[in-house]
Amino acid sequence: MGPTSAIVLFAVIWFLVLLIIAPMRIRTQADLGKVTKGTQSGAPEVHHLRKKIWITTGVTIVLWAIAAGIILSGWISIRDLDFYNRMGPPS
Repeated sequence: MGPTSAIVLFAVIWFLVLLIIAPMRIRTQADLGKVTKGTQSGAPEVHHLRKKIWITTGVTIVLWAIAAGIILSGWISIRDLDFYNRMGPPS
């Protein structure tokens, strides 16, 4: 795995983790009972975005290290994922 693919792997994992963590613990305007005129009642009032970004980065570092370790060690290769035997027998 080269540096570019390592960065792409990190970015993909980071955004996936962010999409999982972002909706957690959101306090909407309707929850607080203070809906601003002209906005949707489900709009977030308290979103804790800075904290969620730090949590996302921490979780991503751990998951990326595990994924990179598996890829670099060769525990799982492309041949292991070739369910239709398109690559032929191992040489």
